[in-house]
Amino acid sequence: MVNQIIPFSCVDGPGSRFVVFMQGCNYRCKSCHNPHTIDLCDSCGDCLPSCPTQALSLITSNNKPQVIWNEALCTQCDLCLTVCPKQSTPKTQRYSVEQLLTLIRQQVHFLNGITISGGEATLQLPFIIALFNAIKADKDLAHLSCMLDSNGSLSTGGWQQLLPIIDGAMIDLKSWQQDTHRYITGRGNHRVINAIALLASEGKLYEVRLLHIPGISDFDTELTAVASHLKKLPVNVRVKLNAFQHHGVTGTALSWSTSSETQTKQLAAQLSQRGVRNIVLPSSYL
Repeated sequence: MVNQIIPFSCVDGPGSRFVVFMQGCNYRCKSCHNPHTIDLCDSCGDCLPSCPTQALSLITSNNKPQVIWNEALCTQCDLCLTVCPKQSTPKTQRYSVEQLLTLIRQQVHFLNGITISGGEATLQLPFIIALFNAIKADKDLAHLSCMLDSNGSLSTGGWQQLLPIIDGAMIDLKSWQQDTHRYITGRGNHRVINAIALLASEGKLYEVRLLHIPGISDFDTELTAVASHLKKLPVNVRVKLNAFQHHGVTGTALSWSTSSETQTKQLAAQLSQRGVRNIVLPSSYL
């Protein structure tokens, strides 16, 4: 179940990448900039009257209602997202491994790799494994790096299945303290910290991402603990700071303060002073 495909991206891993954003997430982040990727559409049909171009229709498949999205008619006005009681999107598509391989082959001469993102991509773990195995087995695609963008909640057993076939992973660390992490995401961060350690030990950790939310995320108040953990990572692992903004967020998070360039650079300087290396700052603060 795919939310979106970007044929060329330079911000989702090294080089030019073909990025697949999977639908569905097991976190309920108050700070989520793409909340419509969290839940799966339940085909209630409430969105149909909102569509000005009739790009949405309701059919019955296997005795169950199903909303069908016609991409050719869609103007991307996103009115369907605003009326959905689950804040989900009906604009998803199902792809087989072979269908994605066909799209990748069309762009292969311009690509350095493939990134699977979300939502939370690892909720569809068997599909990721099948896709990456198919890429590695294809003589025309095997040179492409296979990377995963994840919230880090996958179990150790799941990561063990992925380690032989991924070239790198980008992991979000939402906060340091368990209570803060639960407040922001609805879940604890033990698995996230374990995933970072496991991937680093196997040479498969490309990047750790910290979302700075002034007064909410606890990186400012837990500097010593966070830095002590991050500075143990291999020197080639990027520590990317993202500055919280209001774009796309809903609910409580709209009342939170955004992170300015000055605040974000100050956090970077404080981490650097405590021994954290390879810090990457945001390219934009809008």
